[in-house]
Amino acid sequence: MNLPNKITTFRLISVLVIIALILIPFESFCDVPMIPGLNTSLIYLIVLILFCIASFSDFLDGHIARKYNMVTNFGKFMDPIADKLLVNSLFILLTQYGPLKIPAVIPLVMVSRDIVVDVMRMLAMEQGKVVAANIFGKIKTVAQMVALIFVLLNDWPFSLLNLSFPIALVICYIAMGASLLSGIIYVITNAKLLKETKENKDE
Repeated sequence: MNLPNKITTFRLISVLVIIALILIPFESFCDVPMIPGLNTSLIYLIVLILFCIASFSDFLDGHIARKYNMVTNFGKFMDPIADKLLVNSLFILLTQYGPLKIPAVIPLVMVSRDIVVDVMRMLAMEQGKVVAANIFGKIKTVAQMVALIFVLLNDWPFSLLNLSFPIALVICYIAMGASLLSGIIYVITNAKLLKETKENKDE
């Protein structure tokens, strides 16, 4: 349990805390104030801060592990799981809870994409191939995190413009599109790789 693995474990714990903060009806126990000028409650501001810290820890643990040669099997296995739990859990919860309701199709597409990519990665591992992440996957991750930040802020500062639709939801659809595109590119690229590997074995 080196430092990068401890950071990954912290991220997993953060997911549980975020879920509890969203699901527990704190309004039943106390008056949860809105944040002046932001139009979001203190609970969602805490969730936002914790989400930002956990998101930064995703970069931090990988950087430390690579720089100081502290890569472990635990980290390889748990790091992507922690990332997906952090993002997908929030997207799913915010379809029913939160200052803005996210359309259910958005997390549905994102979770489906992750399942397909994980299956492709498992098939590659069975054939001795290591599939590296591509730039589209990184763009997808950044888009998802930006979307969640603005949803938790209840569309602030765009809400000050008095538009007829929340910009935060537009960003969510952009994140969904980036997720779908990255998944399609991933499948196409690695389907060729797996096919070439199978053909080489047959020869």
